[in-house]
Amino acid sequence: MNECSVAPRMGRQPLTTRAALSHVALRLFLEHGFDQTTVDDIATAAGIGRRTLFRYFPSKNDLPWGDFDAELARMRAFLAATDTTVSLVDALARAVVEFNRFPSEEVPFHRERMNLLLNVPALVAHSTLRYAEWRLVVSDFAAGRLGVAVDAIEPTVIGWVFLGASLAAYEQWLRTDGSNLIELLESALLLLKEGFTSGELPTVGPGGQHEPTSTGVGLDEREL
Repeated sequence: MNECSVAPRMGRQPLTTRAALSHVALRLFLEHGFDQTTVDDIATAAGIGRRTLFRYFPSKNDLPWGDFDAELARMRAFLAATDTTVSLVDALARAVVEFNRFPSEEVPFHRERMNLLLNVPALVAHSTLRYAEWRLVVSDFAAGRLGVAVDAIEPTVIGWVFLGASLAAYEQWLRTDGSNLIELLESALLLLKEGFTSGELPTVGPGGQHEPTSTGVGLDEREL
């Protein structure tokens, strides 16, 4: 046990949900640093044993992600329920925005989470596994719409492009005080839909607000 250990409060109920455990871990990571905080510190602060914690999260690196698997399942369900008349690009853009929409009380935790995931070397390396899972959800849907194998070039590229746009929006959100994550995501995704095909980039304001281009020509007109 190291110096950042936190003793459980007497009589406090143990925390046994993924979200609650992730919040405890994020608080300790913020206060003491990711590398300085041990699994034992987190388990003690949550009022549970080390083995119990590992039943929820395989490693310390997984704790900042919260219940990521459940969020991926929610994204898959959202895409599956999308009307087939909605273009591929629009369907994916809507799903990405919904995937990243959080209750106001969760936003501070999410900002701290993304600060860690994008800046702590050990977490940056581990994140490649999670990003691959996220891209697979996008590629699966794209492959189904396009009638090709999921590992074909088209859905593979689409998965990477949507991930890149999302991460760019997150980087802007984290370095710009007062910015709105959803608006930044919408602006980034609008570039995919309109900017690169029309040859004219949409205007993006300092807070992430966007203005439509004059042409309105987008990737979805080719169903890609």
